[in-house]
Amino acid sequence: MTTIVGVSGSRRAESYTRAAVSCALDAAAAAGAETDLIDLGAVDLPLYHPDRDDQGESAALRRRVREADGVVVGTPVYHGSYSSTFKNFHDYCGRDDYEDTAVGLVATAGGGSYGATLEHVRATMRNVHAWVVPHQVGIRGASGVFADGAFTDDALRDRTETLGLEVYEHAERLRR
Repeated sequence: MTTIVGVSGSRRAESYTRAAVSCALDAAAAAGAETDLIDLGAVDLPLYHPDRDDQGESAALRRRVREADGVVVGTPVYHGSYSSTFKNFHDYCGRDDYEDTAVGLVATAGGGSYGATLEHVRATMRNVHAWVVPHQVGIRGASGVFADGAFTDDALRDRTETLGLEVYEHAERLRR
């Protein structure tokens, strides 16, 4: 079975990023994928240190990504780029974790700008040999498009579901 893992790079209890990643995972599950969510706000992941291996839950988290056929990466936008929470997790991961893995990108912005964030995440994912799907989702004014953890904007929900489907479809192809 094709496995798709979502990674939410937010620490907020009521995270719009986690809600968006979950929406993409739900669409992949409806298409037949087995899904798994890594909520980086709820794990033990110390600040990455290059001289120390397997800190906190890093080994188990990396294994979940490495064993996945596809990954949906989500990050809130902070200062025009991705969150430090996502960056810290990403520093633990390498080519062995993402090689031949389909990856979809989601960025949630409190304001209106998410383009640079998606570009930064795309570039860093390519550097670890991920196969980043062309479709991506940027969400402006995130607090105004979610209620009770669900989209209130049908067009954004549809785009996010499409992302989940595209990651699933590309992951299926890469498995063959």
